Amino acid sequence: MAYKFAFVMDPLEKVLVDKDTTFVFMLEALGRGHQIYFLGLRDLYARGPQAFAHARRCEVTRANPHFRFLDDGGDYPLEHFDAVFMRKDPPADAPYLYATMLLSLADIRRTFVLNKPSGLREANEKLYALNFPDAIPPTLVTYEVPILKKFLSEQGGEMIVKPLDGHGGAGVFLVGQKDRNLGAILESVTQYETQPIMAQRYIPEIRNGDKRLIVLNGEPLGCMLRVPREDEHRGNIHVGGTCVKAPVTERDRAICRMLKPRLERDGLYFVGLDIIGDYLTEVNVTSPTGVQEIDRLDHANLEATVIDFVESRVATLMR
Repeated sequence: MAYKFAFVMDPLEKVLVDKDTTFVFMLEALGRGHQIYFLGLRDLYARGPQAFAHARRCEVTRANPHFRFLDDGGDYPLEHFDAVFMRKDPPADAPYLYATMLLSLADIRRTFVLNKPSGLREANEKLYALNFPDAIPPTLVTYEVPILKKFLSEQGGEMIVKPLDGHGGAGVFLVGQKDRNLGAILESVTQYETQPIMAQRYIPEIRNGDKRLIVLNGEPLGCMLRVPREDEHRGNIHVGGTCVKAPVTERDRAICRMLKPRLERDGLYFVGLDIIGDYLTEVNVTSPTGVQEIDRLDHANLEATVIDFVESRVATLMR
């Protein structure tokens, strides 16, 4: 059966065809005969208690140009769509949060939303990991520089600090107790103790790679390692990290088992876990990426499994 899928996302012209996970979701859905629609955050609105979307039907392809619109757009109640994919890239700023509130007005008896809007509001990608103490490294969240320095000493003189609203490795520092710039760095990342930050014990296994584990409905779907350059502590691809094939380990599966009940409760069906060594460091929920890279490394088709899952949820709603 053909369904109508809407994608809340960044502009299609900015999509990187060989990297973007949303793009392959769209491509897979289109290949199955579903209708796909594009909209941005500004295209969501409400009249009283009912939410609407100004959406344009589109097609995507790996050729150049990689997309085309099939109409000039229409205004639809969210229930017009069988499924809505909330895939707007970070930051999860005020417009993003307002969009999740509008998406929460959708009738969940008629429209499946991936991920659940209330879950997206709950799950700051840094702080959400604190719910799983047996999975994470020693971690501190604070505004205060003296507390950070004390934690640094407790962790043996090295730690990672990062902003709670950061993404893509932005603002992530490896700091050392002997660094004469330590005070200045901590003042900068806390914005002179006006913003809380996260500090975590430095995990030496980062030199082997930062694992991105794709999780669907609480189960591991596939993974890869993002190996940092010699002159970097971050494995993020856009700062020069290299994607390397990796297996899903028993520790990865154990972490998924720890997370699954909470992920199910919060409606976080499709997430990307960041794992270094044996430790979970972040839970990415806004628009997790890595599917195309894992597909190439493993000769897989993860997007097909995701669309299978969405189709099954839509079919359940139609019964």
